Amino acid sequence: MRYRFQPILSAILVVSAAAAQQQPLPDVPALMREVQAHQSQMEKARENYTFAERSVTTELNKDGSVKKTETEEDEVFFVNTHEVQRKVKKNGQPLSPGEQQKETERVTKEVEKAQKTPPGQSSNGDEITVGRMLQIMKTSAPRREMLDGRSTIAFDFTGDPHADTHSRAENATKKIAGTVWIDEHDLQVRRLIATFDGDFHAGFGLFTLVKGSSFVFDQKLVNNELWLPVSAHVHIVAKAIGFLGYRGEIAMEDGNYQRFHVDAEPATAAGAVRPPAP
Repeated sequence: MRYRFQPILSAILVVSAAAAQQQPLPDVPALMREVQAHQSQMEKARENYTFAERSVTTELNKDGSVKKTETEEDEVFFVNTHEVQRKVKKNGQPLSPGEQQKETERVTKEVEKAQKTPPGQSSNGDEITVGRMLQIMKTSAPRREMLDGRSTIAFDFTGDPHADTHSRAENATKKIAGTVWIDEHDLQVRRLIATFDGDFHAGFGLFTLVKGSSFVFDQKLVNNELWLPVSAHVHIVAKAIGFLGYRGEIAMEDGNYQRFHVDAEPATAAGAVRPPAP
């Protein structure tokens, strides 16, 4: 008699998933405090890594058809928890020697600024970490869901209108709502999906990010070492005084993570010297 293992395996998985759903959920405030602590630790630890990022920016017409598409390839590293990007290709073409020189000068200034900006604080008003976003969230409807075969705790969230904020990006977080998935074993953010539930005015009121703009952010365990960003997708609907509205999509893919040798001298990242932490 031949055993049919596939139906048996499927039944086991269904029963296991059902059993997991019946397990009591952890204390939500305590869980979020742990997640915030783990996320902050990860944001410090990722300074030991450099990675490649490819972004595709698509400008759309009002009817949703493609107006223009541009690509960019960057090498990314972190200084004092702040992300620094160095452009290496534009629309598939390497930078010219002159463009490389300008990019090196720009990156050097960004590194110097990052060294002087405390961890977790924005150096230009437009930067916010996932850990900081978690502090501005009000969560609800906790439940257990499976992602990539791993158990996660999912929450719906809205921005806390009473949160103490210090930058444009933090103020914008008060206007978003969405869902965040927390890996239950590692207590790290696995996925975050957010939509602006109201218009957000920036640039002294000259620029408005319109309700309905959204973004998706994904992290995964890389090389069984560290949870790191792997992709993001941004949908932008904006308008500015004196200009027609802007609609666009930005898709980013991160990969080729490389770890610095901890016993080596400060490593170079993308042709710019990665300085020691101040």
